[in-house]
Amino acid sequence: MKIEQIYTGCLAQGAYYITSNGEAAIIDPLREVQPYLDRANKDDVKIKYVFETHFHADFVSGHVDLSKKTGAAIIYGPNANPEFEATIAKDGQEFKLGNVSIKVLHTPGHTMESSCFLLRDENGKDYALFSGDTLFLGDVGRPDLAQKTASMTQEELAGLLYESLNTKIIPLANDVIVYPAHGAGSACGKNMMKETVDTLGNQKKMNYALNQPNKQEFVKAVTDGLLPPPGYFGMNVAMNKKGIESFDTVLKKGLNPLSPGELELAMEATEALLLDVRDADVFYKGFIPRSINIGLRGDFAPWVGSLIVDVKQPIILVTSAGEEEESVTRLSRVGFDNVIGYLNGGMESWIKSGKEIDTINRITAQQFKTELKVGETKVIDVRKDSEYAAEHVEEAFSRPLSDINTWFNFMKEDEPFYLHCAGGYRSMIAASILKARGIHNFKEVEGGLKAIAEAGVPKSDFVCQSKLQTS
Repeated sequence: MKIEQIYTGCLAQGAYYITSNGEAAIIDPLREVQPYLDRANKDDVKIKYVFETHFHADFVSGHVDLSKKTGAAIIYGPNANPEFEATIAKDGQEFKLGNVSIKVLHTPGHTMESSCFLLRDENGKDYALFSGDTLFLGDVGRPDLAQKTASMTQEELAGLLYESLNTKIIPLANDVIVYPAHGAGSACGKNMMKETVDTLGNQKKMNYALNQPNKQEFVKAVTDGLLPPPGYFGMNVAMNKKGIESFDTVLKKGLNPLSPGELELAMEATEALLLDVRDADVFYKGFIPRSINIGLRGDFAPWVGSLIVDVKQPIILVTSAGEEEESVTRLSRVGFDNVIGYLNGGMESWIKSGKEIDTINRITAQQFKTELKVGETKVIDVRKDSEYAAEHVEEAFSRPLSDINTWFNFMKEDEPFYLHCAGGYRSMIAASILKARGIHNFKEVEGGLKAIAEAGVPKSDFVCQSKLQTS
């Protein structure tokens, strides 16, 4: 028996590859399935099962593609209602995999179909729990993502989660290894550890959710402080239920090279969004007007999903050389399948063709310190509210990037301001969006609050009571 965790950092997501005596199972696979096929071919094993812990909201799974290419059965727990062929297992049902078995534990609460998969070794001993979004390390799955489909409140779902944990998970032996679907950085929980593997015994000791005295306190604890889920979550759930276009087709369509002239024609014909995925320190020096910058080397897919309203939006890419395929792949992981091409030759070809470019007025933290006049200078902080509350530039305004589609409407075109985040990634996203929407009279601070603090700019934990106009 062999277990391999295949962890994707940009999604904070864990897929699992399990083999025993010539057979393999994949749990919660990513959209692109070729790596699993290559792994199975190398190990000379047949992929027999694709297990899905639930209908994922934060990414699009490769379950349908993988099943079509291998003949593997797709397995869900009770209450699942996919629009494709799948086995809907009963609670407690076991599936043989070589010399081991995998038992379905129905654990509703995160969603109604949520299930964990208990791996039993060659001797029938409980060995590992693939806990999906039911149990994370340091946390449990948020109970507010299934309300629309379950017709239940988040409190009622939290109550179900309490029962699931206490009747199905906590009674398991302390030495059972826990393999969760997500780790720190995922929006599917609020208090996850950075570690991605632990023992159940340790989780029983330190996981706050497993140490609540009763159901009422559990419900209160797990529902407190939940932020609104990203807008793309519902669309990803629908895609995972219905089945999706083959990733091979999505990739082929996206890897369509466009000359500068062809790009302009395509944008006019399709109203495509121009998405520039280059690093912020390159983007600000020159970019195609009205393009949006979300850097590939950051939390790329989650920010795309949070800020681009419709997964069906046509997208044209501007990338650094050689990053076209990775960009299309990572967009497809969160359901953005409508990439219709990329700028062939990148910004160099655009500039050589004599086309117009735009820039961001980026300044150093030292220059910001020199120009800052507390009480007079308007400073916009696009970090999370919690980051702002901990510390911020004195009298800065908190305007989280996740809410930019709302607050940008109240910005005045002729009023100058400064823009920053923690390190420069999010503020460049915000800067590009503001530019695309006609707001130009600002300066973005390189290096964010980290550099600002190092420059000796006064900070405060007092929340500024004055507000930008919001109504």
